[in-house]
Formats: sequence, structure tokens, C-alpha cells
Amino acid sequence: MTKKIFIILALLTATLTASSQEKKWYDNLKLSGYGILQYQASDKKGDEENSINLRLLRLILDGKINNVDWRVQVQGTGSSVFLVDLYAEWQLHEALRLKAGQFKRAFTFENPTHPITQGWYAYAMAVNKLAGFGDRTGEKPSGGRDIGVQLQGDLFRVAGHPLLHYQVGVYNGEGINTKDKDNRKDIIGGAWLIPFKGMRIGAFGWTGSRGGYTIDGKTDQSLSKTRYSLSAEYDYNDWTFRTEYIHSKGYGTAKAGDGGTTIEQKKGDRADGFYAFAIVPIIKHKLHLKARFDVYRDEYESGRKIWSDLSEGVRTIHYEGGIDYMFNKNLELNLMYSRIDEHSRDYSTMYINKYKYNMVDLELDIRF
Repeated sequence: MTKKIFIILALLTATLTASSQEKKWYDNLKLSGYGILQYQASDKKGDEENSINLRLLRLILDGKINNVDWRVQVQGTGSSVFLVDLYAEWQLHEALRLKAGQFKRAFTFENPTHPITQGWYAYAMAVNKLAGFGDRTGEKPSGGRDIGVQLQGDLFRVAGHPLLHYQVGVYNGEGINTKDKDNRKDIIGGAWLIPFKGMRIGAFGWTGSRGGYTIDGKTDQSLSKTRYSLSAEYDYNDWTFRTEYIHSKGYGTAKAGDGGTTIEQKKGDRADGFYAFAIVPIIKHKLHLKARFDVYRDEYESGRKIWSDLSEGVRTIHYEGGIDYMFNKNLELNLMYSRIDEHSRDYSTMYINKYKYNMVDLELDIRF
């Protein structure tokens, strides 16, 4: 698997390098990558885990042609190798940049964050389920990406930083490496204010659909979805605080990210979640403490949307704490503990299963 990735990128690098020598198009060709080794253990009754695995292995080739930046990123998982990113961004001006290809959707602050600098063993549950990682709609895991075109830019520079950022994109709505199944496009946009360096306050909206469903015995049907996110973050001088609330309207399959096309109507058409975390330095740029509160509700009745009472219903709550140590910029160790309170529904009987259990996650992050 790894050998195949290196062969592909080596051939691509050789081709582009030859072009650069002949036509001098490429000024900053760069090959990089990262891997995350993971040990995870949990004592969930009936589903205990004690395993070492490779969470991620990615290789990245970046380049520049005049004022156009481009990227190719591939991922190896198990025995498969697949394309993650393939895009070019035309940087016309700080206030006007046009990106086309396969890349991160313009939704939430957390989605585009690098898996290592994101700081946790996984993205927040609402981001995973409602931003295209293992999506509620059944869309196969896509790392928050899709195929499309996006316009973005920074406006009103004050005191060395832009006051406003905007981004809006048009996407297939099907995830990575997949054609549009219903010829309808997703429109996703967001904007945030930067009142001072390190602070962002933003909002995002998403309207679209996914095709290929079986609904009431009819095949090739489209399933609409409407989502929004409210976000706030402070990230400066090695201190990071972030919180986001995400809401979704639209039916989903029985299991998120299963690639399925049969909706589970008993599950309802609404889901939401929020998280809040803090990562604070004990030794600046070396040793950090972290804590996160993460909640996701896979279904709720619109007339009973009461966050003050999370004792019932279909939801999962994570109480998390951890520590990380950076040996250097290329090597980092993360240790995290989670106390998980989970209520999941068996939709054949509508019975709610309740679990409380512990999970430990240890990761070694390598950049090269």
C-alpha cells in the first residue's frame, strides 16, 4: 500500500520537476506527509476494545504556478489507497481567491483543521456526523470534503489582520471521488469576524441534497438537507479555545457514514450537537493540558428541543481530558481519556440502549 503511494507521488514529482526545468512553471514544489499511530481501549459492555492501529497515513504534493496554488493528497487505509485532495486555487487578490477541485467544504471552523493540530483523537461528534466525515445521510466518510468550486477572501485589513473573512462554494453533495447522483448541487457558505488577532466569530449555512435513495419503495430519490453552524474561537500564543453548535434538518440512514441509500424514517429528520474545548500550555509550544465537552443528538422532537435536560433521548455525551507533549515540530505524543454516556436506539424495536463507559486513546503523530 505505502509502496504504491510513493511510486505514484514519485512519478508525479518527476514529471512536474521535468516541466519546471523546461518551462520554469513550478517555484515551490514540496512533498510532505504525516502519519498517526493509535492505541485505543474501551470497556463498553459487549463492545470492548484494546487495539493498536494506523489511524491515518497521508502523502501531500504541493506546488505553485504563478499565482495558482495546487495540491494533491492521497491516503492509505488498510489495503486501499485513495485520493483525498486534488485542487487548484487561483489567488487573484487577498479579497478574491477561487478554488476548484476536491477539497474541504466551507462549513464549520473545525472541519478544515489539520487532524494533528486539531488536538483530539477524533473531530467533534457533530462535525463528524454533520460535516461529511461519516455523515448522517449515509454519505461515505469523506473527511469533510466534496467536489466543487469555492470563492473566498479576506476584507478590511486592520492592525495587521483582516476584519472579515467570507467563503461560499457549490458542490456535488456526494462526498469525495463521487459524481453527482441527482444533478442538484449543495451550496455552502460562511463568514466570520476577526475583532482582534486570534479571535473568530462566525456562522455557516448549508442547503443541498444527496441522491440515489430508496424512499417508500421508489429508487433514485433525492434527500434534502439544511444545516447551519454558529462558531467561536480564540487561537493565539499557544492558547486555543473553540466552541461550535451545529443543527441539521433532513432524514438520514440507520448508521452514519455507512454508504447506505435507505433512509430510517423512525430516526426523524433532525439532529444537532455542540462542543467546547480548551487547550492550554503548561510549557509553551511543548506541553499542553486539554479538556473537551462534546454532545451529539441523533434525533429529537422539534417541540422538545431542551438542552437543559439531556437525561433522555438519543444522544451521546463525551467528557474528555488529556495531555500532549511535542518532542519537536515533527513528533508529538497525545494521551486522552473519555467518559462516555451514550443513549442509542434500536429502530426495529424503538428501544433505547443506555451505556456508560470509559475510553483511553494514545497517539503518536509523525510529520515528514
